[in-house]
Amino acid sequence: MAILDAATDLFLESGYDRTSLARVAERAGVSKATLFKQFPTKAALFEATVLAAGDSPDETIELPPPGAFHAGLVMLGRAYAELLSRPRVAELIRTVIAESPRFPELRARTFDFGTLPVLAALGRYFRAESAAGSAQVDDPDMAATQFLGMIATVVFWPRLVHVGWSLTQAETQRVVDEAARTMVARYETRAPLA
Repeated sequence: MAILDAATDLFLESGYDRTSLARVAERAGVSKATLFKQFPTKAALFEATVLAAGDSPDETIELPPPGAFHAGLVMLGRAYAELLSRPRVAELIRTVIAESPRFPELRARTFDFGTLPVLAALGRYFRAESAAGSAQVDDPDMAATQFLGMIATVVFWPRLVHVGWSLTQAETQRVVDEAARTMVARYETRAPLA
């Protein structure tokens, strides 16, 4: 969508405070009325911009069948790592962090961007594995947060501090695999993964 692309460019170039809705409309090639109809405030436009960068609707996260705990975690972990590695996600989150002291509503409205659907899917997956008897996860939501945290700590957070920092695909896969192995060691009820 032209409006979100133009808004993303301007928010990253000028920051939240110095980006006006009029400039976004001009860059997108739309009238101000069209822009205001879709996004009545700059906060709503910024929220939509961040959410679009991390867009991962819940229905597109396919749950693996229970019974192959490690493989299922790897599949969901890779989906999360892909989300974190999308272009501009780190740059937009830097903007949220930079602007949040002056605009706390931005932090509250954009904090979870695409993470919530992955958290929800993982929670359902942990419940399914527990119901199948292949894992015993007493608090699926906490386990999901822990799993994603292990991945984000290596795949995403260094990118916020070190511009240009990245992992190879093989390194990212290793991070996901090791996080999955940690969860299997903690929660699996069958013989541990070799």
